[in-house]
Amino acid sequence: MAKKLEEAEASAKVKPKTKTKGKKLVIVESPAKAKTIKKFLGSDYKIEASMGHVRDLPKSQLAVDIENDFEPRYITIRGKGDLLAKLRKEAKAADKIYLATDPDREGEAISWHLISALNLENTNYSRITFNEITKNAVKNSIKQARGIDMDLVNAQQARRVLDRIVGYSISSLLWKKVKRGLSGGRVQSIALRLICDREEEISAFIPEEYWTIEFELTDGKTEFTAKYYGEGNKKAEIKSREEAEKIIDDIRKSGIIVSEVKKGSRIKKPLPPFTTSTLQQEASKYLNLTAQKTMMIAQQLYEGVDIKGEGTTGLVSYIRTDSVRISDDAYEDIKSFIGENYGEKYNSPQRVIYKSKNKAQDAHEAIRPSYISKTPDSIKDSLTKEQYKLYKLIWERAVASQMAPAEYETQSISITAGNHTIKSSGSALRFKGFLEVYDRVEDENESGKMPPLNEGDSVSAKNINPLQHFTQPPPRYSDASLIKTLEEIGVGRPSTYAPTIAIILNRNYVAKEKKLFYTTELGEVVNDIMKNYFKDIVNIDFTAQMEADLDCVEEGTIAWKDIIRGFYPSFEKELVNAQEKLSKIEIKDEVTDIICEKCGSNMVIKYGRYGKFLACPNFPECSNAKPFFEDAEVPCPICGGKVLIKKTKKGRKYYGCENNPDNCSFVSWNKPVNEKCPVCGAYMVEKGTKNPKIVCSNEKCGFVKDEEKKS
Repeated sequence: MAKKLEEAEASAKVKPKTKTKGKKLVIVESPAKAKTIKKFLGSDYKIEASMGHVRDLPKSQLAVDIENDFEPRYITIRGKGDLLAKLRKEAKAADKIYLATDPDREGEAISWHLISALNLENTNYSRITFNEITKNAVKNSIKQARGIDMDLVNAQQARRVLDRIVGYSISSLLWKKVKRGLSGGRVQSIALRLICDREEEISAFIPEEYWTIEFELTDGKTEFTAKYYGEGNKKAEIKSREEAEKIIDDIRKSGIIVSEVKKGSRIKKPLPPFTTSTLQQEASKYLNLTAQKTMMIAQQLYEGVDIKGEGTTGLVSYIRTDSVRISDDAYEDIKSFIGENYGEKYNSPQRVIYKSKNKAQDAHEAIRPSYISKTPDSIKDSLTKEQYKLYKLIWERAVASQMAPAEYETQSISITAGNHTIKSSGSALRFKGFLEVYDRVEDENESGKMPPLNEGDSVSAKNINPLQHFTQPPPRYSDASLIKTLEEIGVGRPSTYAPTIAIILNRNYVAKEKKLFYTTELGEVVNDIMKNYFKDIVNIDFTAQMEADLDCVEEGTIAWKDIIRGFYPSFEKELVNAQEKLSKIEIKDEVTDIICEKCGSNMVIKYGRYGKFLACPNFPECSNAKPFFEDAEVPCPICGGKVLIKKTKKGRKYYGCENNPDNCSFVSWNKPVNEKCPVCGAYMVEKGTKNPKIVCSNEKCGFVKDEEKKS
């Protein structure tokens, strides 16, 4: 009895076991994102990373069963076996699993693939999304956990399967008919066509001469500039020096009187916060960053950067978006920040609402800072130089988007000299508004100097300058302008622009010099094949409609396989036609009369990444190689030597004398012809390929000789 009492007393001293909380597993894509989220969740949560996609279509096969209603065949991505085994073990030990991949189609698809790869079908799992990696956003996402959105998944599947059918089929054709390693995808084919078409426009462009007349005027106190307008209210086009000088002579004989003064004001509204495409455009324009580099740095800012004293911190909202909307909380934070740091007069009187072009993606926000109080300069020491510059661009644009407009005083002056009209206009900044924060806005009208003139005042001309100009061809595409054009025509989506540009560069379809794209010989060959045999693929309207249909899949109004079913029959016909009719573009080893100085054999012409080159036929025993230049079959207009077809390091074609640079200076982007200009005596060149013209190489001359292309 005593023993039982002792045991009872002892057991009473031991605290009863409390029920432990269930372990929760959160799966994200990247370790950086995992590290950032870990700060916000307690010890009950284990954070792991999938390292991106875990399943995909195999690279070496079509992997789409055409006969079985286009069913895709997914496999585990090579090298993911150990990672998946670890994730399965963690999932098995967890009472609750949260799939926290990115909040877009791609992220939804990764979560869907994780369910299959980790055998989660009969487990307690949920999908969570957050637009920014902050404590509130992450905590709220767990409260709002949901199931997988199959409309988003199917929109991603539709794009993936469509691009695989097109890319795999056309790439296989190009490998057989041209050379190995080529590709021909939907969006990249449109991008290549845009660049090739622009090159053709530039090549065929014939500059036209025109003149303007600028005046330096004064009322005796203030000097200002003005430009010739025309006779009366009719705007003039001045085509020659003689016309310009006749006008100047007339004006010098006349009194110059102010006939009209209009004063007013105007406002300049702030720009919306960044979307993916506008961020890439501005980063290219102002920071000299490629689209690919911009997205890499933006991803770092989104997933988290180690901030001194705070640890890993996500600095910007999700970076793949078409939306220009910001959340109510973000708006209130920005509004308070503006009032406290710049004054209430800098706040917009009303909340500025911007309209997104693509409402299907408007569930997202624009790209904005996660914490508006973290000014770029306050965390500069924790960022790399490029991170700081891009974060500053994003922060300034988001804050400025809710600020008051800039205000200008304006003045336009009409001046009469006989029958001639001269005009001057300008504006002076009265209130900076949003320009206080974001001044990367070009304003051609701002002059800052407006003379205090009245109607009837006399002015005199200190200088009159006739200026010769020539019309310019359309500019070549840069990263920024190509992305802007793709967005405007509705081809591609935020996540596709950077990889599309990277592909056409890596395939050597285009070259980049001084931020501008030039076509290469290989790019022109591939573009011609696409235009001649795959008209739908390179049809801008067709491809844009395909993008709109993919958005409809996301909205749940179109079944994803219906898009493939509607597309494939006509594509299959084009593919079969190309396979039957397209001759193999053989790049044979053409034997030359150039002797290899190492072994004495006749060198052969081979085709490499940058076009043709000379190589010894005895490779690998003899590895001698050198540049190859084709003969343009025209004498040099300077020294009479051979003109050779050469290429820059980036693959752009030009014409140069065989004696250049040692004994002759001749180089030209256009092919010279054996003809002198009958007007000025300069050499003539051929411009354009479809309808070539023979033109004077001296732009100041401008002589053009019509000539049909000889077949």
